[in-house]
Amino acid sequence: MTAAIWWIRRDLRLTDNQALHAALNHSPHLVPVFILDPALLASPDSGAKRLAFLLDSLRCLAADLASRGSRLIFRVGPPQEQLATILAESGASAIFAAEDFSPYARRRDAAVARNLPLCLVGGVSVHPPAAVRKADGSPYTVFTPFSKAWKSLPLPRSNALLPAPRQISTPLNLVSDPIPTEPTLPAAVPFPPGEAEAQRRLRLFIDGSAGAPAKIETYADHRNRLDLAGTSHLSPYLRLGMLSARQAAAAAVEAMEQASTASARRSAETWLNELIWREFYIAILHCFPQVRRSSFRPEFERIAWRNDQRAFAAWTEGRTGYPVVDAAMRQLAESGWMHNRARMIVASFLVKDLLIDWRWGERWFMQHLIDGDPAANNGGWQWTAGVGTDAAPYFRVFNPVLQSQKFDPGGTFIRRWLPELARVPDAHIHTPWEMPLALQRQVGCLIGQDYPRPIIDHLEAKERTLAVYAQARETAPEPGA
Repeated sequence: MTAAIWWIRRDLRLTDNQALHAALNHSPHLVPVFILDPALLASPDSGAKRLAFLLDSLRCLAADLASRGSRLIFRVGPPQEQLATILAESGASAIFAAEDFSPYARRRDAAVARNLPLCLVGGVSVHPPAAVRKADGSPYTVFTPFSKAWKSLPLPRSNALLPAPRQISTPLNLVSDPIPTEPTLPAAVPFPPGEAEAQRRLRLFIDGSAGAPAKIETYADHRNRLDLAGTSHLSPYLRLGMLSARQAAAAAVEAMEQASTASARRSAETWLNELIWREFYIAILHCFPQVRRSSFRPEFERIAWRNDQRAFAAWTEGRTGYPVVDAAMRQLAESGWMHNRARMIVASFLVKDLLIDWRWGERWFMQHLIDGDPAANNGGWQWTAGVGTDAAPYFRVFNPVLQSQKFDPGGTFIRRWLPELARVPDAHIHTPWEMPLALQRQVGCLIGQDYPRPIIDHLEAKERTLAVYAQARETAPEPGA
C-alpha cells in the first residue's frame, strides 16, 4: 500500500488537523514532512525569535509523533524539489497540506500542484475566504458585515473537532535532516513551544485555575489594560498552528453559551470577534494581495512621509521620551511579543506623530514578533495608519499620554519595562519630562540624561500629520483616471 505525505507548514499539531486526517484517510502509512524553505529564511520579514520558536516547536511535534510510533522528516531546501525527492523515496501517491492564503504561499503551492499530487484542505482558518462572501460573490471589505456573514455559517463545536491519532505508521527507510539548533529561543520569551502548551493555555483561559476565575469571563474589560494579564496569550500558537482556529472559536462559542452572567457572555463574544478579525484579515490578504506592498485605499499612496531615520531608530530602540511607547518597544525587543493595545499605540506614534511610512513599522514587527503574521500584521498597521479596509479615520490620532493614563493607570507596565523610571511618582509616570528638576534628582532620573526628552511635540505632530493626509487626499487621482 502506498503512503501519503502530510506536508506540515502552519499546522504544528496533531489535534484537529484536517490535513493530517485527510492524509490518514488516503493511506494508513503517513510521512510527516516539514521543509525549511530558504526563500522564507531569506525574506526581509523573517525574524530570529519566530524561527527559534518554530524550530523548538518542531522538536515538540517530533516527540509527539515518536510517542505514536511515527517520526518527523525534516528537510531543508526548495519545497518542490524536496517533495519530489520524498515522493520517490517513500513511494507516496499524494501530498496533503493545509491551504495557506498569503501571496507567497499561493505561488508556492500553485507551482507544486502543477508538478506533484498536492491536495489542499482547510485548517489555517475556521472558514476559508471563499466561504465568507457577499450575495454577489464579492469579498467583504468592512469588518462588521464580514463578521455577521461569518457568524451566519455553521459555528464550530468542540465535539466536531478531529482527535489526535493514537498510532501512526511511517516508513522507516526515510532519512531526516537534523532540526537546526540555532537560533535559540531567548529565556525572556514567555511562550514555551509546542501543542501541549497551547492546549494548557487554552484551558487556563477558558476554565481558569484553582482560586482564580477564567480570564475569558473578564476579557472585554481587561483586554486593553497593559498592566493586567487579561488576554489569552495564544497568538503565537495560532500563528504556527499549535492550536487550531476551529478549536479556539469553538471554545469561544461554548463559553458564550455557558456564561452565567451577561458580562461573561459579552467577554466571550468579544474574544470570538477578535478571532474573526484574524479571519477577516486572512480574507483581505487572499482577495487583495496588493496590500502587502501598498495601501488598500489608493488615495493615501501619495502621503509625503518624513521617514526620518534617526526618529525611526529612537522608536525601534524605545527612546522616544514617551514612556508607554518606549516600554512597549522594549517589551517587543526582549520578549518577542507586544500587547495588542500597545501595538496600536506604537503604530499610531510611528505613523501619525513621526510621519514615518507604516510599511517600516510593519516590517519591524514581522522581524521581531514571534506571532508575526503577514495578514494580521498588515491589517493592523493599515488600520492604525488609516489607509486600510476597515480603517480608523485618517484623522484619528492616538494621544500617547492619554492612552498611557487610561490603559496603564498606575504605571505598572511602564515601570516593568523602563527601570530608569521605577521611582518616578504616579503623578509624573506618564509625563516624566514635567517633573521639577529637584524631583528628578530625588528619584534618580534626570530627563535628557537618564531618560530622553520627548523627541516630538504630540499636538504639533498631529496638526502636521492631518495636513499631510488631507493633502494626499486632495491630490489623489480620480478612480479610473
